[in-house]
Amino acid sequence: MRSAEQRNGIITSKRNARDKALGFASPYLVNDHDAYTEATASEIVQRIAKEEWTSSQVLEAYIARSAMAQAEANFLYEDARKRAKELDAEFATTKTLRGPFHGVPFSVKDNYQIEGYDATTGLTAWANNPGKKDACLVAQLRAAGAIIFVKTNVPQTMFAFECSNPLWGRTTNPWNNKYTCGGSSGGEGALLAMDGSAIGAGSDVGGSLRIPASYCGIYSLKPTAERISSVGIRPGFEAVRSSHGPLARSVQDCELFCKTIFGQKDSSHQNIPMPYQAVELPSKPRFGYYLSDGMIETSPVCKRAVLETVSALRKQGHECIEFTSPLNRTAMEVFVALASSDGYKKMLSHLDSDPMEDSLFLVTLGPRLPSFVRKLACWIAKTFLGDPLFSQLFSLAHEKSVTEFTDLTDQRDKTIAAWYEQVWDKHGFDGIIAPVQSLPVIPHGGSAYLSPLAAATIIYNIVDSPVGIIPVTRVNPDTDQLSTDFVAGASGQSKVLESRMYLGKNPIYDPKAMEGIPVGVQLVGKKWEDEKVLAMMHVVDEALGPRGFGPGSWKQRGKDNIYWSNDEDLGYSL
Repeated sequence: MRSAEQRNGIITSKRNARDKALGFASPYLVNDHDAYTEATASEIVQRIAKEEWTSSQVLEAYIARSAMAQAEANFLYEDARKRAKELDAEFATTKTLRGPFHGVPFSVKDNYQIEGYDATTGLTAWANNPGKKDACLVAQLRAAGAIIFVKTNVPQTMFAFECSNPLWGRTTNPWNNKYTCGGSSGGEGALLAMDGSAIGAGSDVGGSLRIPASYCGIYSLKPTAERISSVGIRPGFEAVRSSHGPLARSVQDCELFCKTIFGQKDSSHQNIPMPYQAVELPSKPRFGYYLSDGMIETSPVCKRAVLETVSALRKQGHECIEFTSPLNRTAMEVFVALASSDGYKKMLSHLDSDPMEDSLFLVTLGPRLPSFVRKLACWIAKTFLGDPLFSQLFSLAHEKSVTEFTDLTDQRDKTIAAWYEQVWDKHGFDGIIAPVQSLPVIPHGGSAYLSPLAAATIIYNIVDSPVGIIPVTRVNPDTDQLSTDFVAGASGQSKVLESRMYLGKNPIYDPKAMEGIPVGVQLVGKKWEDEKVLAMMHVVDEALGPRGFGPGSWKQRGKDNIYWSNDEDLGYSL
């Protein structure tokens, strides 16, 4: 284990190297650069193909913008510039694009291995150990003409839905720096919302693509887990497989990503080489929707996001049917039990001398307590606090025997079968509209005690559904106040969590403080129907109409003059 002095030396050297890289970025010039950074990835390729722009011109704009945003962990500027010049020279000679992402500046999450660069995931123990080979997905993107120019910040161990670690620091929400950008693909969400990247790639094992996309007001797709290779990417949990997919500023860019990557094999044959399949939707797809995950009361604004989406679809003639989501609690129980099977020993062993972030407190507390103390805490929560849900989830967080683990994987498979029987087969939906979480966003440190909020996204990791995120609206204090007669736990949900979220002198949910924070919805499909989800995302996005999201929206809402700072209190010295 490293000493505190050694750890601090690593942190200082890595941040100094990052700051040195920032010095190679040119100033961001509105008149010169806005056209590039306010273009989608799809538009960038089209303009390069028409010889209106060059890869180098586009890259310099995004380098300047990303340096201003500073929501990233590591810069690859010099390699990226070399790559852009090579693409420009090649195109000048051949007049042929390298691939679908020719000249597009791409950001990737820090857990992706890139030759010559660290994949620290915020751990000082993994610093100064550059990758020897690109991750499969990175290599595929490069082959398609993408220019990888920055790696983005993640939470410590990537097992939290906010974004802070001892090595790089904290990434904040681009719309309000008192709140988190989400996680674990939080650096991606923040950078894209600020137009600091054209498109990005991230991973999702419990909501890590979807939560930051919603918190930051961008689009994303969590594909079926095995559609995209995980080779060369820092591992997650085996019993619940990670998905890898795009974070973007348009549905079109999410679609372009999938058209480019789906079907490509990796050397280890770990993904399903299923090429992108064009789909034809029914003339009027049938949507199901629900307003609550059945565990924690959904905030007014998150309900409104779903209802506004349903209203927009109904105006287009689509059938939208409300139903009760039957298995969120079961899926959350399975997830907590499986994820904690080794008591988080493997995950926490990588901390070395790093102090554990607060975001990991509650989620890892159960296995760290003696059995009798954990049981006592569960009894108190159920008997005196009136919260059997909190008690049950906490009781499942402990080490398991091999027999217990195999029983849990069987329970996971039964949950998947039950989901299809009780939802898809019973109702005949084409897609499902659901809240992303009960809250629109959480404050820094909030996941230390609000980790069960991830139940709303975890259900779709357990059943392995493809899920798209579409930004819908923003928090409005005039419309999104909590009802004055709200009672925590009244619907048999978590009294402990709802009291902290909605009641008391300083409730987490505060529409006035959260004003302007984006709120998205989940659009869910059946396993392997990723292309259908993308097609339905187009339907929903078009039905909702113009609403102030996409390239340039951050600047249009006057944020440029607020966040350009190197002050770590704003979180952009990562």
